[in-house]
Amino acid sequence: MMDFTLWDIVRNLLLAARWTVLLSIAAFIGGGIVGLAILLMRIDSRKWLRRPAEYYIGLFQGTPLLLQLFLVFFGLPRLGLRIDPWLTAVLGLTLCASAFLAEIWRGGVEALPRGQWDAGASLGLHYFLQLRLVILPQVFSITRAPTVGFLVQLVKSTALTSIIGFEELLRTANAINNATFQPFIVYGCVALIFFVICFPLTSYVKALETRKA
Repeated sequence: MMDFTLWDIVRNLLLAARWTVLLSIAAFIGGGIVGLAILLMRIDSRKWLRRPAEYYIGLFQGTPLLLQLFLVFFGLPRLGLRIDPWLTAVLGLTLCASAFLAEIWRGGVEALPRGQWDAGASLGLHYFLQLRLVILPQVFSITRAPTVGFLVQLVKSTALTSIIGFEELLRTANAINNATFQPFIVYGCVALIFFVICFPLTSYVKALETRKA
C-alpha cells in the first residue's frame, strides 16, 4: 500500500476531473450539432428522411450506452480504423447525446402552435428560414430546462468511459484506490466532485422550471 495523504488523493482526482469536464463539453457540443441534423430529418415531411432519423433515435435510446462504447471501441478497428479511448469516448457519447437531444427538441417543435409556422409562411419565409428565425429559437427556449437536465445525465455518464480505458475521474479513482486501499475516502471524494459539477446545473434547471411556472 502506497502512502497517500488526503491532499494527494484530492489533487489527483481534481486533475482527472478536468477530463471529465472536457469530455462532457465535447460530447454535449457534438451531440447538439448532430442532434440538430437529426431533428431536421425527424420533423421533415418526407418519409425517406424521417424514417432513418426515427430508427437512429430508437437505436441509441434503446441500447445501453456501455454497449455503444464497446461497439465503437472494438468495432471500428475491425474496419481498419484505429481509435484511442478519448476519441471513442467523445464519439460514443456524442452519438448517444444527439439522439436524446433531437428527441427533446422534437418535443419542443410539437409543443409550438401550428400558427407559428403559418405566421412565418405569411411573411414569405421559406421552410429553412421559418426554422431558423421563428421555430428553432422558440424551441430552444422552451426546452432549455430538459436540455440542461440531460447535460447533468451526460456528465454522470462519462464514468462509463473508464471501462474502455479513458483516464477520467472514475478510472483515476480506481487506480488510487488500488494503491491506497481507502475506498470510502477515494470514492467519497469522487461523489463530492461529481456533486460540485452537477449541482449548479440542477439548480439552474429548477430555476428555469420555477420561472416557467
